[in-house]
Amino acid sequence: MKYYLIAGEASGDLHASHLMQSLKQADREAEFRFFGGDLMAGVGGTLVKHYRELAYMGFVPVLLHLPAILRNMKMCKQDIVSWQPDVVILVDYPGFNLDIAKFVKAKTQIPVYYYIAPKIWAWKEYRIKNIRRDVDELFSILPFEVEFFEGKHHYPIHYVGNPTASEVRKYLETQQTHPQPLPMGRGVDSFATTKSSEGSIYSPPSQGGVGGESLIALLAGSRRQEIKDNLPAMIEACEGFPDYELVLAGAPGIEDEYYQKFIEGTRVRLVKNQTFDLLRHAHAALVTSGTATLETALFRVPQVVCYETPLPRLIGWLRKKVLSVKYISLVNLIADREVVTELVADTFTVENIRRELRRILDGPDRQRMLDGYDEVARRLGEKNAPDEAARLMVSLLNQSNTKQ
Repeated sequence: MKYYLIAGEASGDLHASHLMQSLKQADREAEFRFFGGDLMAGVGGTLVKHYRELAYMGFVPVLLHLPAILRNMKMCKQDIVSWQPDVVILVDYPGFNLDIAKFVKAKTQIPVYYYIAPKIWAWKEYRIKNIRRDVDELFSILPFEVEFFEGKHHYPIHYVGNPTASEVRKYLETQQTHPQPLPMGRGVDSFATTKSSEGSIYSPPSQGGVGGESLIALLAGSRRQEIKDNLPAMIEACEGFPDYELVLAGAPGIEDEYYQKFIEGTRVRLVKNQTFDLLRHAHAALVTSGTATLETALFRVPQVVCYETPLPRLIGWLRKKVLSVKYISLVNLIADREVVTELVADTFTVENIRRELRRILDGPDRQRMLDGYDEVARRLGEKNAPDEAARLMVSLLNQSNTKQ
């Protein structure tokens, strides 16, 4: 069958590429055409447009690039109609993808599947009307979304497991199958220049971190604005812990030179494409909210969630009044309680970061947080998300074709 996929940013490229690999296993005749990135292209098929030409975040950037966005939407719609796929699979990125879903549903007979449900439970809940009207099958990666969509809105969905959990499990299994113990006395400079492909960052499962080398991981977000807002305060907060090495995980698509503006003259070392290796080795972490909070939890690394905003007092008030969820980190949302401390808007200060970091390095909150991580892992389950989603997609499409 022919699959048309649309992913609009780096995380979508990653998850879509794994889904494509699983679809190839479930459907030996699978053909792909997509808006996406290099990882999807590596699986095979035709890359129509790279996500770098789509990923505009925030009101002002979207407004400035509106003509380009509209051209890309028009191109995508025309390309779908021209290629006539058996299904259109949308991957997250709701601002763009819900418009595509509306067009496909209104103008064609092509089914629309949505992999990684839009997070309307946090923002823009009214979009449930569009989803109910335009999306034939919704595939969720967060267990609490089942109650939201099915319980609250009576819209049936498929919980397929969590792809981040699947990716971490696969990484850890590989490390356990082919262990290469960390050389004693190895310094962080050596770690920072080692390629992840060498597989040399390994330790047996522990209570978070690797004994012998004390390391604080810094995960400051995947976009320039996030890095600019969060990284300086993270670094300053760590100045009170001179016995710990500081290692920053570089985001895909952010050049080293951008990071150098913030880390030059500090103890911080930068690593690229080694986030899992870094988390495997970390004793604690400072993390900007996002998928990284869940990755950090699945590696059992105690963390402080940090997210700076403009007008912090106003945003802090609006967060309580406007957002329909109590938490911003996936860890707390999945657990439905505060497992990790969130320092957001008016609570985001260097002093608060430093205090909370001290509590998880060796303080009373460390074991409590690790116990909470166990609960998060249980709630996520052990399904392999891309495999489960691919199996369901192919089965549903085959059933539909049989009826026709």
